[in-house]
Amino acid sequence: MAAPKTRREDNIFKRKSEPGPSVSASWNPKTKLGMMVKTGQITNISDVLKSGLPLREPEVVDLLLPDLNDEVIDVNMVQRMTDSGRRVKFVITVAVGNSDGFIGFGQAKGKEVGSSIRKAIDNAKLNIIEIRRGCGSWECGCGTPHTVPFSVTGKSGSVEVTLKPAPRGISLATGNVAKKILAIAGIKDCWTFTKGKTKTTVNYAKAVFNALEKNAEMRIMANEIKKVGIVSGSIGNVVKTQQVQPVEGEAS
Repeated sequence: MAAPKTRREDNIFKRKSEPGPSVSASWNPKTKLGMMVKTGQITNISDVLKSGLPLREPEVVDLLLPDLNDEVIDVNMVQRMTDSGRRVKFVITVAVGNSDGFIGFGQAKGKEVGSSIRKAIDNAKLNIIEIRRGCGSWECGCGTPHTVPFSVTGKSGSVEVTLKPAPRGISLATGNVAKKILAIAGIKDCWTFTKGKTKTTVNYAKAVFNALEKNAEMRIMANEIKKVGIVSGSIGNVVKTQQVQPVEGEAS
C-alpha cells in the first residue's frame, strides 16, 4: 500500500503566485524601471517589455499582472558526492502566465523544495514575454485570437517542437507538458509536431517556450495583422501589434 502524500507533496503542483498589490507598500525599488512602475509612470506590462530597460525585479510583474498564476513543470532531485558526504539539491522548472497573452519560464536550484519553487517563480517572472495570438488556420478563418497566428518552431537539446495554427474546437493537441505551458499562455487551440527525446521534460518545456519566443519576435507584414486578427498580449486590452516592419527584400 502506497504511503499517503504529505501536505507539501500534495500542493507542489497547485501553487499560485501571491497577489501583486500587496507588495506595493513594502517594496523599495532598486532599478530605474522599478521606480518608474512604482511612481505610476509605467502602468502596463506591455510598456515594460517595450521600454528596453532590463527587468530585474519580480515585484514589477506582481504589480502589473496581479492575476498571474504559476505551474510547476518539473521537480528533479540531483545528488553530489563530496568529502563530507552526499549533498542533495532540487532543480525546479516553473512556468508563469495570466492565461491571456503573457508567459514566463524559469528554473532554480536549492536544498529545499519550497524555497526553490519560490526562487524559480521569481526567475520566471523576470523572463516573461508577450506573445501574439490570432486565427492563422485556413480551416477556420474566424478572425478571433484563439490560436497561434503562424507556424513557429522551437528547439532545446534534441527536442524540436513546431506549433501550428488550429481551427476552433480542436483544443490543444499536444503532450501534457506543452499543454500546461500553452494553456497558461492563453492559447486555446493548437497543433504540435515534435522531434527528438520528448520524454526529457525540461528540454521539451524549453523547446515550447523557445517557440513562443519566436512567435513574439517574428516580423510580420502590416496587412497580415488585420487579415489574421493578430493581437499582441492581453485580449482584454486589445493591444494590437504596432511598429511592424516589412521583411527584408519585400516591398513596403
